[in-house]
Parts: sequence; C-alpha cells; structure tokens
Amino acid sequence: MLKFKQGWRTIGGKRNYFRSKWEANYSRWLQWRKKHGEIIDWLHEPQTFWFESIKRGVRSYLPDFKVILLDGTHEWHEVKGYMDSKSLTKIKRLKKYYPEEKLIVVDSDWFKRNKNISYILIGWEK
Repeated sequence: MLKFKQGWRTIGGKRNYFRSKWEANYSRWLQWRKKHGEIIDWLHEPQTFWFESIKRGVRSYLPDFKVILLDGTHEWHEVKGYMDSKSLTKIKRLKKYYPEEKLIVVDSDWFKRNKNISYILIGWEK
C-alpha cells in the first residue's frame, strides 16, 4: 500500500503542493501525456466549485486536476485513495449543480491497472 506523503513538488516546471504520492505521481502521468501530445495541459487545483444553495455540510469542492484536452475542452480528475462519505457527497453535488462538468475519479484500481507506467516516468514515488 502506498504511504501518504504530502508536500511540495515541481513537475513539468510547475510547483504544487500535493496531498499524496498518488496525486504527485498522477501529475507526472499528466505531464508525460502533455509532452507526448495527448493533452494540451493540466492544472493542479485551479478552481473551487461552490454549492450556493447548500447551507450546511459540504458547500464546496476543489477537484485535484483540470485537464485541457486536445480539442480545447476540459475535464476534471480526482485522485482518491479512499472514498469517504464527504468525498462522495462532493462528487454527487458537482454532478447535480454543475452537470456540464465531466469528472473522472482516479482510484487504486487505476494505479493497479497502470503500474507499469512507473518504469517510464522519471521521479515516480513508490
């Protein structure tokens, strides 16, 4: 199991504070995709979505990554090692209040399926 390791890292010339090794490693994957012309760019935590009509509980959501696709559109990527009830509520509310936004959840299954990319990406944290 991957140990939790938050901290500052510079990836692709961008200095960001990542909350886990998974976030940092996923940004390395996005940078690789950018370098190879698969996406235009990626941004770490660039936008908070507010749920204005909610008075208590989860009132906002800050997705991990905004990924700019080749056609100029974007999608949001959320790296989740553990899906707790608060995280699930944020995702459900994003879909309800911002139905035009596409969200992709990157979980442990993604890392298991893509474990071989750790051999091609410089700086992959184990």
